[in-house]
Amino acid sequence: MAPQHSPRFLRIVEDARRRVKETNVDEVKNKIDRGDKFLLVDVREESEFAQDHLPGAIHLGRGIIERDIEERVPDPTTSIVLYCGGGYRSALAADNLQKMGYTNVLSMDSGIRGWREKAYPLTKR
Repeated sequence: MAPQHSPRFLRIVEDARRRVKETNVDEVKNKIDRGDKFLLVDVREESEFAQDHLPGAIHLGRGIIERDIEERVPDPTTSIVLYCGGGYRSALAADNLQKMGYTNVLSMDSGIRGWREKAYPLTKR
């Protein structure tokens, strides 16, 4: 079950969503199945990532992505899809990456919860 989010948190997420491009789980699954070249980034906490994550995803948690992205992804034109639990943290992270000059960033709406609902494959470390 999705956590109950505070109104202030939801306001900043909605503000970020006005600026970011979003995708959905079906589009991401299709990109993976086609072998499209993009970087899939899980922005959840390390413990969440360790539990399970989308196949091929790397972990750059919401708390460190802005600090570490340039070292991991030096090319700001790299195609990046971010996801989290439900699409909120990934929208916030996408907004900040765009502010840092990354030009090809998508946030996966509904996050891993939506992925699980479709029974798409997950992997562990």
